Amino acid sequence: MHDFCTKKIRTQHFNSPPFFPLHAMSLRKRLRNLVHSFKDKASVIAASLSLKRHVSSVRVHVLRATTHTLSAPPSAARIAAVFSAGRGSYLLPRACINASWTCLHRTRRATVALKCLFTLHNIASEGPLALKDSLAQYPSHGGRNALNLAAFRDDTDLETLELSSWVRWYANVLEHALTVSRVLGYYVSGSSDGTEREVRGVSSGVLLCEIRGLVDFVEQVSHAPESLHLQRIDLVYSVVRLVCEDYGRVQREILRRVEEGGKRVEDLDVAELRELVGCLRRLEGCRESLVVLFVNRKRNDAFWDLIGRVRNKGVLVMEEVEGRWMTAVRGKNESAESTRFTNPFLEPGEMIPVPLGGAWTRVNGSGFRITVPTVG
Repeated sequence: MHDFCTKKIRTQHFNSPPFFPLHAMSLRKRLRNLVHSFKDKASVIAASLSLKRHVSSVRVHVLRATTHTLSAPPSAARIAAVFSAGRGSYLLPRACINASWTCLHRTRRATVALKCLFTLHNIASEGPLALKDSLAQYPSHGGRNALNLAAFRDDTDLETLELSSWVRWYANVLEHALTVSRVLGYYVSGSSDGTEREVRGVSSGVLLCEIRGLVDFVEQVSHAPESLHLQRIDLVYSVVRLVCEDYGRVQREILRRVEEGGKRVEDLDVAELRELVGCLRRLEGCRESLVVLFVNRKRNDAFWDLIGRVRNKGVLVMEEVEGRWMTAVRGKNESAESTRFTNPFLEPGEMIPVPLGGAWTRVNGSGFRITVPTVG
């Protein structure tokens, strides 16, 4: 009887839920949050005691906006305080951006890193012009990429490990957002209807370069982490919402340029057609990932219909031009055999010599000439 009771007690003990480990994990997390709270307060106090008053005020506002608290992103009041701290003398905007970069690169916590990037993103989107201009000197300042966080990893627990992938993704998105403004020559968030007139006046080469930069941004956005369930956290949700707003602006910029590119398709050469079609195919490849990330918030079927129509038109024109380009018409002459094909890079009737024993296997060892008619 005693053995049976002992066995029963042991069975109950081993099959019972692990209340103690869960409690220990919860206690450990509370202690960690308490330590982080003390660190946040100590950092603010240390920054406020700096002898450089104009710099210390900026640092204090940046530190208050980038605390360790995971529950919510920096409030609108905190972001507005950072904007306000960056106004004034020409030194303050630079000090504000430098304080944000310093905080970003010194922290090992995913929450702080996300808040730093969120603050910088707000500066790029809605900040005063002086702060935007200081930020525009990045991501390549001082010979290094300040937004290269490919090695960032917070392995405190499973959740912070998943948040680390969002930090790396968000840094790349912000880098491409800054690059888009540099390629276009203006801040996308401040663009107006007057931009459309500028698009009509640019050369095809510049137009394609801008399309490529915009598609690069969309492609990076589509590479979001698979842990989409973390959008239940207000901070991650706010990050995705801000990126979604940028994507909406970029989508409008792409729309203008693709419409203009569609009008020019028949005037583009083969290399330009390949560039246009390639960019549009890359863009279409991002569609499903974007729908999942934004939960149909930026579906815009009319936009994707236009992309498909212009891509198909570009493919047809490209195949037609390439077909004429590669067509060879062989004729006979008194002393040589001539091969005739279309080449858009030569003038009508222009001759180019082909050496003996050329690379074309169907040509015999005799010398011959090539005559090039006009394309079209």
